[in-house]
Amino acid sequence: IVGFLPASDPRMRSTIDAIAERLTDEHGLVYRYRASDGLEGSEGTFLLCTFWLAQAQALAGEVEQARASFEHAIDYANDVGLLAEEVDPASNELLGNFPQAFSHIGLVNAAWAISQAE
Repeated sequence: IVGFLPASDPRMRSTIDAIAERLTDEHGLVYRYRASDGLEGSEGTFLLCTFWLAQAQALAGEVEQARASFEHAIDYANDVGLLAEEVDPASNELLGNFPQAFSHIGLVNAAWAISQAE
């Protein structure tokens, strides 16, 4: 998140809302996209995208929503706190690179944004 617009800007607010409404599954995790990509198999939800949503919500002052998004994502950490790249929406199985540094960076940035917004 680079901050080229303030999170309170209507364009940012509508983008945050659109992501929450259109790209978030029933478990509160965010897909990168929902369009056909021509690749075999189905796309999992991306933990980094979920942490980005939580961070954006916190920056926009939506602290309760940010905390909920954050908590949905951290539920998928393993027993030693490691996160994968993706989560299978049907089985909740961790997919992709493991451990995934980007997911952990997203966790730290989202946690920081939430703590600053509180």
